[in-house]
Amino acid sequence: MKNNTNKITLAGMIIAIGIVYGDIGTSPLYVMNAVLNDDKSPVNINPAYITGSISLIFWTLMIITTFKYVILAMNAGNHGEGGIFSLYALVKKNAKWLIIPALIGGASILADGTLTPAVTVSSAVEGLKTQHLGIDQHEVLIITTIILLVIFFVQRFGTAAIGKLLGPIMVIWFLFLGVTGVMNIMSYPQIIAALSPVKAIETLFSPSNKAGIFILGSVFLATTGAEALYSDMGHVGKANIRMTWPFVYLALTLNYLGQGAWIVNNAHSSNFVSHFKNINPFYGMLPSTWMIFGMVIATLAAIIASQALITGSYTLVSEAMGLKLLPRMVIKHPGNTRSQIYIATVNWILCAITISVVWYFGSSEKMEAAYGLAITITMLMTTVLLFSYLQKKFGLKWALPIGLFFGLIEMVFFVASCVKFVHGGYITLIIMLAILYVMWIWYFGNKARERYDQESEFVDVTEYRNQLKDLSNDVSIPMYATNLVYMTKMHDGYKIKRNVMYSILDEDPKRAQVYWFVSVNETDVPYESNYTIDMMGTDNMVNVQLYLGFKKNQNISSYLHQIVDNLVSQGLIQNQVPKFTTEKNRKIGNFKFVIIKEMPNDLVYNDEIKPIDRHMIRERIFLQNITASPIKWFGLEFSDVVQEISPLFIYKQIDNYLVQRKIVNRPSQDVYKIKPLNPDDKDSPED
Repeated sequence: MKNNTNKITLAGMIIAIGIVYGDIGTSPLYVMNAVLNDDKSPVNINPAYITGSISLIFWTLMIITTFKYVILAMNAGNHGEGGIFSLYALVKKNAKWLIIPALIGGASILADGTLTPAVTVSSAVEGLKTQHLGIDQHEVLIITTIILLVIFFVQRFGTAAIGKLLGPIMVIWFLFLGVTGVMNIMSYPQIIAALSPVKAIETLFSPSNKAGIFILGSVFLATTGAEALYSDMGHVGKANIRMTWPFVYLALTLNYLGQGAWIVNNAHSSNFVSHFKNINPFYGMLPSTWMIFGMVIATLAAIIASQALITGSYTLVSEAMGLKLLPRMVIKHPGNTRSQIYIATVNWILCAITISVVWYFGSSEKMEAAYGLAITITMLMTTVLLFSYLQKKFGLKWALPIGLFFGLIEMVFFVASCVKFVHGGYITLIIMLAILYVMWIWYFGNKARERYDQESEFVDVTEYRNQLKDLSNDVSIPMYATNLVYMTKMHDGYKIKRNVMYSILDEDPKRAQVYWFVSVNETDVPYESNYTIDMMGTDNMVNVQLYLGFKKNQNISSYLHQIVDNLVSQGLIQNQVPKFTTEKNRKIGNFKFVIIKEMPNDLVYNDEIKPIDRHMIRERIFLQNITASPIKWFGLEFSDVVQEISPLFIYKQIDNYLVQRKIVNRPSQDVYKIKPLNPDDKDSPED
């Protein structure tokens, strides 16, 4: 489907400013604060250090955000969609091992995202402490928690109404950043020297830089929202992002320069020295008459950044589910916009973790010390996937230097950020590893299961055509359903799981007018929705292959009604006009869906399965059973659904659990005695 957002319009650019730049746009609230904390003491602060620090920020934004993401990565669009999972969808056929960076990168960005709302909102609210209102840090945490709870609570209702305000508010925010920056630059115009890359290099190796290379861990916070630019490409279009980024980049640069000028002018004042640990340069440089407005607009920008992060997490998880990298979770559409989704499970897990992070760290300063480590991993993984994409498109001679250039720079940032581990970065890494474990089990557990699904587990459904035809025509058996639908994967050669045919034919045969075998195939095209039909030489057996994009919701009942109506109209299946109905001109009979739930109990007795594979299969089925049920996933909540239980591997049970040794039939006794299973058992009773 062609992406219609890739058209430059004023409205599109305003929407892009509101949606895309929340994270990177609120970085002035905490980046320079983190840089100052790296310096440990105001005694070490001098103009060269501040100028060089801002130069590092400016060129980090230039290299990582502008060159890598805005100019390069946005050309790697999957039908207009961006982000690490869309990029993986483009390159996954290049090599099987590319699933590894996709899983690591996806888990990292989801984990680091739990810290984004916490650090942005708390940084904004902490401005209240500068107003001498008697508000302490404990009360700041309470206010931050209330704001975050409200943000997460309103997600279920959709954000279409307030979404229209995001763009104008963020435009005001960036104008505010630029204006306040210029006001302070005028007091120390020499700060403009920070635009030279020489200043950045000098500062990295300057003795006045007490943090050394680890200053890059704080500098990197300025570009943590760069991945969002790429991920949100499908929502607003790369053209609108590319047109608005210069405005945003200019506003950010002016504000950082203004903060630097203010620090240089005030670094050795008594107030600065005595309150060094509590001073935030963003609020410090504001005129007193602007302070209230500054706190209000900063808080609104922080809320918008959090909102963008939350909705971005929904999108990321939805894409991961479509690519079978995460378990199924129910997706709802609270608004009328196709891209606006709500995943309750993600929302409340994210809420719980974010608020826990707020109270665990206790201040934005401590959060800043931990923030950014996981996102460096995401950027490295994106570079690996981008290298594969460029290699396929332009060849190794172009892909290699580009990949090495960004890879080496991001590796330096990663090394510099590793110090964050001991300052709380381990929290995001623990979260990342937990998410990665779930992804790993879900993806590789399924692969392990497929390896052990040998030929004996499958049957050729066409071999049962005559039986199913006779069953449909056997009036001695009550009609089970007009349309009996099995949600089951049909493989090449009409192979389906043996338990499906067992369900239809054995014990209590299920008579139906038409038997449907429906396979749902997720595709790399985000919003694709089409199907193929194979009647298998009958008029009562239908193989339906649905092809749904990884961003397309599944509503199987609705799709099947359309398909049946088409087939009846074409005369490919018999009319299904019900005898009794409340609907006029109804041509379709009733549907009954059968979901076969496979249980892993038989894994215990299967010695052919390696222990690691047994663990992964068991864990995957456990996740499958605690997440969205097939009924909810396939949109069958209001349909007639029967759930049946089947062993995971029917023909992989141990050959015989009991081996008959001998039966003794004595006339005087009605007792059948069986010899012990172990012939070497010395204590076994004799016959």
